[in-house]
Amino acid sequence: MVVFTLLGFTLLGGLLPAGDSLAQDASTNTNTDAGRKVAGICRTCHGLDGKSRIPIAPHIGGEPIEYIKSQLHAFRDGRRVHEMMTVVASSLTDQQISDVAAWYNHFEITAVLPTGKTEDDAPELCIACHGTTGLSEIPDAPNLAGETNIYIETQLKAFQTGKRHHDIMTPIASELTESEMHAASDWYSAISIKISDPTPSK
Repeated sequence: MVVFTLLGFTLLGGLLPAGDSLAQDASTNTNTDAGRKVAGICRTCHGLDGKSRIPIAPHIGGEPIEYIKSQLHAFRDGRRVHEMMTVVASSLTDQQISDVAAWYNHFEITAVLPTGKTEDDAPELCIACHGTTGLSEIPDAPNLAGETNIYIETQLKAFQTGKRHHDIMTPIASELTESEMHAASDWYSAISIKISDPTPSK
């Protein structure tokens, strides 16, 4: 779930209703309580709330549920390779992937642009999918708000070199110069974020 704050206005959006408690979502057959337990193996790098603890790991709190699921499936079946994530994903069932995706998606993420910046300053090539504030505009695109420069640049270079492949990102990254990569990374990394749990404490 995402929240965008700019000049005093707040917009809310989300792909998975949080409901009154963390429980079974019949419409998607996911269970955020079960997902929280699975998230225990993710917390060292991504935090239990989805806010990254290390510079090379992305924030995943509030990410689109379909994006989280697609990446975990990609790590599990070898379409995407990472020394840590490949091992972690290989141990997860389809249900566990759905549940942990629901857990991280239920968080609200608030993004605030740096002082003196406006949406007009956002990198034009990125905003259709990742938004001017780094909050995803489509289900299979990740949030980029508040990610570190090193993480964003590493992913762009992975798409550029073929280490990662995506129908949209691969051709875009292949045409980017070093300065354009730096500019996009600088823009999104400068955005402040807050990740919070909208559900009442039990």
